[in-house]
Amino acid sequence: MFPKSTQAQFWMFENEGDLNILRSKTNVAYIESHKNEAPAGAGDGHFLTEQDEADVVFYFSVKMGEFCDKFKPPMPSYVKGTSSHYFKRFYLHNSVMNYHPKEILVTAVYLACKVEEFNVSMQQFIANVQGNQERATKIILNNELLLMQELQFHLTVHNPFRAVEGLLIDIKTRCDSVHSVDSFRPEIQTFLDSVFLTDACMIYAPSQIALAAVIHAASRQKQNLDSYVTESLFGEQGEEAILHIITCVRNIRVMVKNIPDPTPNIKTLCTRLEQCRNQDNNPDSLAYKRKLEELVDEDDLLLEDHIPSKQARLDSDSGDSSGVRALSPRDA
Repeated sequence: MFPKSTQAQFWMFENEGDLNILRSKTNVAYIESHKNEAPAGAGDGHFLTEQDEADVVFYFSVKMGEFCDKFKPPMPSYVKGTSSHYFKRFYLHNSVMNYHPKEILVTAVYLACKVEEFNVSMQQFIANVQGNQERATKIILNNELLLMQELQFHLTVHNPFRAVEGLLIDIKTRCDSVHSVDSFRPEIQTFLDSVFLTDACMIYAPSQIALAAVIHAASRQKQNLDSYVTESLFGEQGEEAILHIITCVRNIRVMVKNIPDPTPNIKTLCTRLEQCRNQDNNPDSLAYKRKLEELVDEDDLLLEDHIPSKQARLDSDSGDSSGVRALSPRDA
């Protein structure tokens, strides 16, 4: 199922290097298209660097996890996982300077709730948002279609949680040397929460991430799953397959182990972000409000052009058209 999914075909990459190349191109493209907006003498220093953007995205990824953990009613883990996928995918091809992460964050979570059928109304959802809830509602509704478009409408996400359940059942059934398998669950959940702060979900399959989580939890419980993996799970697939999965599991655990602390200068970065962000996409800016007014004016013009054409057809089709003409704005 996963190998044929849009996730596997369009959103999986060979390594972190490939992801960083995309992010670098996104950063350069934004700076090139907005360099004329920089204050005189500021140069490229006015804009965030690729590393600055990575720090900002990481900070808001942590905030997303906290938001999901505190959500009322309690949010299923797979909704949190899908939210993280959406958020990470969006910022592969979009700069934080173009769309602020705090706005995409809540939109990603809201969309994930709908896609994963975690049924909460907008009122219930917004009750979890601090600050101006009416403004947050408008931001979510204005960004929802944008987010889906940038995801190429690939909304189905395969998370590792089902694979984890399958592995735990299999270990209970086929691995007598491992005890108290259900005691692994807290460590597994902590590990998976950390995985979503890395790029592992765009490099490794959900089943590989699930196995890494279970092996990590077992090692924390001083239990060994080596024989289960090499004999029961992959014994019939040969040494090459065993070596491949061992390498994948090791790499995933290294990625989790090397998760950095949020940058201490995040406030400075957020201040700079407010100065260099695209004002056309800033709900608090005059440019954004003018943009909305222009869209409304365009809709009004389209409506005005459309109504007379209908009216003309009514006039021509009616034997006694005096009543119809009386309603025409041209005859008023």
